[in-house]
Amino acid sequence: MSHVEDELRSQPECWVRAAGEAARHGDVLPAAGERVAVVGCGTSWFMAQAAAVLRERAGQGETDAFAASEFPHGRSYDRVVALTRSGTTTEVLDLLGRLKGPTRTVAITADPRTPVMEAADDVVVLDYADEKSVVQTRFATTALTLLRAHFGLHGDAVVTDARTALAEPLPEGLVDCTQFTFLGRGWSVGLANEAGLKMREASLAWTEAYPAMEYRHGPISVSTEGTATWMLGEAPEGLAQQVRDTGALWVGGSLDPLAELVRAQRLAVAVAAARGLDPDQPRHLTRSVILATP
Repeated sequence: MSHVEDELRSQPECWVRAAGEAARHGDVLPAAGERVAVVGCGTSWFMAQAAAVLRERAGQGETDAFAASEFPHGRSYDRVVALTRSGTTTEVLDLLGRLKGPTRTVAITADPRTPVMEAADDVVVLDYADEKSVVQTRFATTALTLLRAHFGLHGDAVVTDARTALAEPLPEGLVDCTQFTFLGRGWSVGLANEAGLKMREASLAWTEAYPAMEYRHGPISVSTEGTATWMLGEAPEGLAQQVRDTGALWVGGSLDPLAELVRAQRLAVAVAAARGLDPDQPRHLTRSVILATP
């Protein structure tokens, strides 16, 4: 079993622990009414997208999400939340350094032995969700679960759905598809982006992701026999049939969207195996992007 497969299978237990710890970290996580930005790179950016929508939908306050390198320094925030598994990513550390002082910052990380411990004002360490694989799975979803619980949006059904996602077989014929598109709505758009990234990283698959309502505005033109369209969350009216009419395989999201992401992680590993690839060592990637100082 690869590291990534072993790690993705541990997610239900990690989520239970994170949800149970959320109240303990409540004094450093965003308070209701604060204007907040959530930042990250790669997978962490996509989790930031999901977290921002969830927080606003929970009535907690205006929340934006940015890639750390694209943070708008002309805007004012009460608190910035940085998601960083490694605690060493250059763009995140640079941003935290620039924000030091005028803006309160909190980092959610997996490694307490890294520079982020000093770069952020506050730190939440999820070391039990750290990973050996370059490809992120459980840290990302555990960090999101922590925030989801902090917003009052986590329940036992999410964990039950995750266990179902791990136990049930993938849809027949899915692994043999040559192109994959993931769709989301609201907070699950970020999850769709992440599902697409997992497929590209682990299996070098041709993969795209879109807001579900945007799929009909051009992207559906790539759908045909041998392609798959996977919906994370409730699909817009009529979209499933429109996809089936193209000859593509439609995969409806019957579970909580975060649990659907677990299914997509499993697909990435399965496609990698079918193609003879090592999902723990994706091409051209490292655990953390550390840029040389000019």
